[in-house]
Amino acid sequence: MIAFLRPLQSRYMKIPLALLPAVFLLAACNNNPAGNKEMNDSKYAGIPDRKWWKEAVVYQVYPRSFKDTDGNGIGDLKGIISKLDYIKSLGIDIIWLNPIYGSPNADNGYDISDYRSIMKEFGTMDDFDAMLKGMHERGLKLVMDLVVNHCSDEHEWFKQSRSSRSNPYRNYFHWWPSEKGKPPFRPGSFEVDGSGWRYDSLTNAYYLHYFSYKQPDLNWENPAVRKEIFDMMKMWFDKGVDGFRMDVIPFISKDTTFPVITQKDINEKYNGDWSQYLASGPYLHDHLQEMNKEVLSKYDVMTLAEGAGTTKATMMNFVDPDRHELNMAYHFDGVSLGYLPNEFKQMDPNGYKLTEFKKIYSDWDSVFAGKGWGTIYLGNHDQPRMLTRWGNDAPEYREASSKLLTTFLLSMRGTPYYYFGDEIGMNNIRFGKIEDYRDIESINMYKQIEKQGGDLQHFLNGQKISARDNGRTPFQWDASANAGFTTGTPWLKVNQNYTTVNVAAQEKDPNSILNYFRKMLKLRKEDPVLIYGKYTLLDKNNPDIYAYTRELNGKKMLVLLNFSKEKIDFALNGLKISGKALINNYTTEEVNNDAVNLQPYQSLIYETE
Repeated sequence: MIAFLRPLQSRYMKIPLALLPAVFLLAACNNNPAGNKEMNDSKYAGIPDRKWWKEAVVYQVYPRSFKDTDGNGIGDLKGIISKLDYIKSLGIDIIWLNPIYGSPNADNGYDISDYRSIMKEFGTMDDFDAMLKGMHERGLKLVMDLVVNHCSDEHEWFKQSRSSRSNPYRNYFHWWPSEKGKPPFRPGSFEVDGSGWRYDSLTNAYYLHYFSYKQPDLNWENPAVRKEIFDMMKMWFDKGVDGFRMDVIPFISKDTTFPVITQKDINEKYNGDWSQYLASGPYLHDHLQEMNKEVLSKYDVMTLAEGAGTTKATMMNFVDPDRHELNMAYHFDGVSLGYLPNEFKQMDPNGYKLTEFKKIYSDWDSVFAGKGWGTIYLGNHDQPRMLTRWGNDAPEYREASSKLLTTFLLSMRGTPYYYFGDEIGMNNIRFGKIEDYRDIESINMYKQIEKQGGDLQHFLNGQKISARDNGRTPFQWDASANAGFTTGTPWLKVNQNYTTVNVAAQEKDPNSILNYFRKMLKLRKEDPVLIYGKYTLLDKNNPDIYAYTRELNGKKMLVLLNFSKEKIDFALNGLKISGKALINNYTTEEVNNDAVNLQPYQSLIYETE
C-alpha cells in the first residue's frame, strides 16, 4: 500500500517542525483532485479503500501536437501552460504527458538520452516548473511517462557501454559477444529485419533492443541500473510529479542466459504471442516490488503499467494491493479487436463484432471485481482516433457516435483515460502516401514489406485506419491557419476538417461533442455508482446494443448504447426506468411500454427502480 506522507527529507525539509502537522493536513486535503469535500461526501459512505486515482479522470496530452508557441511547428510546454484553463474547464483531474525528456526523437521521445532534462524542442526545466505549478494551482495532477525498459543509444550510459567490453557501464545493457555466434532470436518491433539484436562493430558484439536499434534495452538484472532509475524517479517525485505511466514495464526483466526460443515454443505456451513471452521475465515482479519499497511507498502517487503482454490471468500480479507493486494497468485486448490474423494492423473489412467487444470489457471488469483496480480507454498515442476506430466518423453520425463512445468510457468501472482531441471528435487523417508519415512504426514496416516484395498499397490502405500518426495530428483549436496549433509548419499535417471540427466552434454550441463530454464527466463525478458500482452486462448476444447496469448501495443505473446506424428497440424486461434520462446524446428520447427506442448511435443513462 502506498504511504500517505511524502518524506521529510524531500519536499518538507525546509518547513519549521512546528508547522509540519498543518502541512500534512493540507497535503491530505489536496490529495484528492476533486478536493477534500468530495472525499467526505456522504454519497461515498461505506465505500472501502477509496483512492483519489480511482475517482479521477485522466486526460492524455501528446505534447508535440498540443500547442506550439514559438512557431517551430512542434508543441511545447509553454503551449500546455497557455491552455491549462481549457484543460481545467473539461472537469478532468489528471494530465498524463507523453515523454518530455531529452531525446533525439527516433521514436518521438520514447528514446530518452537524458532522464533528468527537458527536450529542447519542448522548452526548459523552468518551463516545466511553471507548468507543474500552474497545474497544481488549478487542482490538476501530473502523471509523466516512465520509459525505462530502454533508453536512447545516444544516452551517455550506452555511449560508455559500447566503447569497450571492460567499461563500467557495459553491464547496463544486454550484450552478446559475436564469438558465440549469432544470438538467439528475439523480436525487434520497429526493425526492417524484425530482429531485436543489433551488431555493433566497436566491440564486435550484439546488443538487445525490443524496439528500434536506437532504443537499447536496459539491463534491470544489474542493481546499479535499478538504483539509477529509482534515484531518477525520486527526483521527479520530489519536484512534485504525481505519478508515472510506465511504458512497456512488463518487459524489463530478461532471462540473461538467452535460451533459444522458437516460434513453436511461442505458439504452444503463449498462443503465438511473443509479447506474453517478453512479459514473463524471471525477476519482473521482484523488480517492481523493489521499486515500490525503495520509491513508490515513500510518496502518495499514482502508478499505471502499460500492460503489454499481460493477460487476465497475470494482470492481478501487478495491481493486487497485497503484492505492493503498482496501482493500475491497462490491457491490449480491447484495442487489438478487429484486426485480421497474420497481417500487420489490417482491419477486418467487416469491422469488429460488438458481441466480442462486450465480452472483452465484461471479462476484464470481472478481473478487478474483487480486488485491485482497472482502467478503461479507447485511444491514445499508440492508437488511431477513437471515433474512426470504434464509432462512425461519417458526417451524419460523427457527433452521435463520438458522444456514445464518451458515454461508454465514463460510465464503466475503472479509471478512464481520455485522449486529447477525442473531446471534440477528432478523427483519422488517413494519409495516402508513406511520405506523409512521421512514425517509425509505419515507416519501417513499409520498408519491411517493400523488402519482402509485399503489397504496399494494401499496407497503406490499412494504415488509413490503424496507423499511430492518425492519433498524433495537431490539436484543432480554431478555424485559423493550421487549426491555431502553430504559426509555422506543423511537424505532422493537420486534418483538413479543422475548419469545422475545432474547440472554438464547439464552445459556442451547448449540444457540441465538447460540451457533452463535460456533461458526461460531471455526471460520473456526481454519483459514485458510475465509479465504484457493480457492473452487470445485459443482453450479451445483442449484436447492436451494449447495455449494462451499475449498482451501488441500493442505487442502480442503466446504460444503453446503440453501436449501429439503425433505429432499434431495446426491451427493458422488467427494469423500471425512473424519469427522464440522466444523460442523452440526442435531444429526444422514446420509451414505449417496456422498451426504449434507440436512435442511431444513441446513448442513454437512466436511474432504475
